[in-house]
Amino acid sequence: MAELHFFTGTMDSGKSTLALQTNHNHAARGRSGRIFTTHDRAGEAILSSRLGLMHDAIEVADDFDFWRYVVDSLTAGARIDYLICDEAQFYTTEQIDQLAKIVDELQIDVFTFGILSDFRTRLFPGSARLVELADRMNVLQVEALCWCGKRATHNARTEDGVMVVEGEVIVVGDIDSNDGPPAEVAYEVLCRQHHRRRLTAARARAVALSPEPLPFGS
Repeated sequence: MAELHFFTGTMDSGKSTLALQTNHNHAARGRSGRIFTTHDRAGEAILSSRLGLMHDAIEVADDFDFWRYVVDSLTAGARIDYLICDEAQFYTTEQIDQLAKIVDELQIDVFTFGILSDFRTRLFPGSARLVELADRMNVLQVEALCWCGKRATHNARTEDGVMVVEGEVIVVGDIDSNDGPPAEVAYEVLCRQHHRRRLTAARARAVALSPEPLPFGS
């Protein structure tokens, strides 16, 4: 029986690497699949991991219809055994419903990968729908770490080095390397405590070097 899988974790927990590995494992067994992504850091129609691995993919725009794409492909004689869907948090709820329909009515396995919540700690609509519909939900065991060493549970966005909790939900950036000048838009994974306090690695270093104590409750 085909299943809808959802693999989730914070940024920097290896989701895209696992998506590429999953595709490799199935293709190596003679199965035929399709790879989808959207808003990948490497550009359009590319699935990339932070380890440097890349694979061509089909870009998913808001008006992309998974059901129509698969049905048209099968009607034209193509073989599709599984779908790899990266950055699924950015998919619309209608697109997640289409993926579930593909599993149920066409018996095609669908493997989705994405983060649960945005930099404001709010669930992405696509991820929320996957939580509701997925046959299997898997939290990645490769734990991303906050700068303090605790398990990272939240995704933080910085703009010119300052953490923000408001703004456009979809802004493509990358994990802040903390080397050199800050990027205009970057991301960092934090534990809940330091996300709540807006205490990024850079700010923690600045506080440590400052003679002024950190204000209580900041």
